Amino acid sequence: MYAVSRASKEIGPIAEPMNLTVSLRGSYEQRPTCQIVHLTGQFDAFSEPNVRKEFDRILESGPQHLILDMKGIDFLDSSGLGVLIQTAKQIEGKGSLQIVGNPRVVQSIKLVRLEKFLPLRNTLEEALEALPN
Repeated sequence: MYAVSRASKEIGPIAEPMNLTVSLRGSYEQRPTCQIVHLTGQFDAFSEPNVRKEFDRILESGPQHLILDMKGIDFLDSSGLGVLIQTAKQIEGKGSLQIVGNPRVVQSIKLVRLEKFLPLRNTLEEALEALPN
């Protein structure tokens, strides 16, 4: 399915909802060269098992280049960071992972010095441009 973006007037895929938890909502869209996951809420130990399953399902179904739009994340704990690390390792050598984060997400990733392993981007457009050819 495709929809017209109001902001850019471009036709793009409709984001499909993901079955996560009450405190974490998400959707994803599959594009020809990558998959984009949009997350909003709390990425914590409670949501970790569902997120892990959804990421596995998404990566099995399409391109191995994954962009995580985490601008809507209010809270990120060590369990959430663990999912990000596992996903990056799973993709390594087959694709790439780009993380679009807000200041809270960026601070959490930099606090544990993972910014070289988990590439951070400021915008979705920047993440799309950073995808390998």
